[in-house]
Amino acid sequence: MAEQSHVGAGDPAKNALPVSPTKPTGNPVFRMMGLPNFRFKLPSRNWLIFLSVTGSFTTAVLYDRYHKQRNQQRWCNLVSHIAQEPLPPKRMPRRITIFLSAPPGDSLRAAREHFHEYVKPVLVAGAMDWDVIEGRREGDVRAGLAEKIRKRRRKEGEKATAVDASERPEEKDDLVQEFRDTIGITESEGVQGDLILGRHAWKEYVRGLHEGWLGPLDPPSDTTPPENTPKPSTDQPALEDAASGTNSSPEANDPSIQDSDSNAPPEVSAKPKEEKKEEKPKKPVQNPPYIPPTINEYNSARLPPSVPETLPPCTVLPSPHLLGFLNTPIRIYRFLNRRYLADETGREVAALVLASHVQAWTTRESFASSADPDASSSTITTATVQLEDDWEQQGVLQEEERDWHKSVWKSNEDEQERILKNPMVIEPRIGERMRRFEVGTEEYEKAKNDEGKDPAAKSLSDRVKEMVGWEEDRTVKGWEHGFVEVESA
Repeated sequence: MAEQSHVGAGDPAKNALPVSPTKPTGNPVFRMMGLPNFRFKLPSRNWLIFLSVTGSFTTAVLYDRYHKQRNQQRWCNLVSHIAQEPLPPKRMPRRITIFLSAPPGDSLRAAREHFHEYVKPVLVAGAMDWDVIEGRREGDVRAGLAEKIRKRRRKEGEKATAVDASERPEEKDDLVQEFRDTIGITESEGVQGDLILGRHAWKEYVRGLHEGWLGPLDPPSDTTPPENTPKPSTDQPALEDAASGTNSSPEANDPSIQDSDSNAPPEVSAKPKEEKKEEKPKKPVQNPPYIPPTINEYNSARLPPSVPETLPPCTVLPSPHLLGFLNTPIRIYRFLNRRYLADETGREVAALVLASHVQAWTTRESFASSADPDASSSTITTATVQLEDDWEQQGVLQEEERDWHKSVWKSNEDEQERILKNPMVIEPRIGERMRRFEVGTEEYEKAKNDEGKDPAAKSLSDRVKEMVGWEEDRTVKGWEHGFVEVESA
């Protein structure tokens, strides 16, 4: 008995307690898929800062983009009925003239992108046609508009003394217009108009308007050739040497260089003799001003008899353009508030497309007091003296001049035309004839009450129902929806 108790007490396998199996932890779905056990917890402090900053900026961008599209769609819906009106087959659609100029310190690409993003959608919704006068450098818009007005004056019967009309080369636009007149195509009877983008283009537009109507048809006689004409390069051979086939360079007369060229491999020395280099197209030369831009010259100029009682109305659109690294906070603020710019631009473009309200520009008179400061208060006589006429055109988008590049305000050392630096001059006879487009009260209230949704666009749920075949008419089965369109086609 003693031996049996001793053996039983010494066996650890018999004395060990039964071990219960451990329960698996974690999500059983992840464990069955072989994925690790994900522990959901808050990110670290650095991750919270990063996600909050990026999330807030992304939300602000998406919010602004959504409301920008809605604001733009409101004005597109306001003018979309014009595109549905029938047009006679031999009548051109209404055409306007658009003036684009490169912002100060930047290229023309910035103005083109602004036009395609904010202006073009409303013009396309109203089925408008347009011509574009672009300016890559300062003065191109002025020269283009002035030449367009002088061309109109010649068609009205006004003759120039320097260049005969028969000697003037016939342009492509004239040939197209002659062809249209031959087959009986007429222009639109609606109000034409001009669209100017930015304060810089507006100053050139006003200058070109005065030059075209008040300036002469003949170019000035004291004009000098432009400085940007290409000069003959000293590295190229002379014309006489090229014609005779000889070369006057010192390398051609050096026998050592000639021997080294003769010993060169045949694939290197064998070159075509008549290798013509592709010449780049020359840039168009800018016409000089036909009349000095001073008020005395404008007042002494004779107004041509072909000038209309009212000039074509115009619309000036804002074009904010700010450069510089230190201006990054302002540029970010403008980037996040583009919905207001789209609303303002859409309203002005819709006024041009509708052309229902045309208004004249106003003048504001500046007055000063002529009181004597040394006189007593009882004997002071106050009189108002008119200083100058302040035209409304001079103050349009004047706040944009603060954002212009500093190169605009530099001194005129290269003797180039400085339109942006000089103040705007308005002649009364031209200023009284200028007009502008405005949106009526009814059109404005109608656009504001619009939800800004495209009526032709369908929501995501409607597109899914149409794809599956869950429309209101259940005559077509879902699996037969695609085959019906193929059979009907």
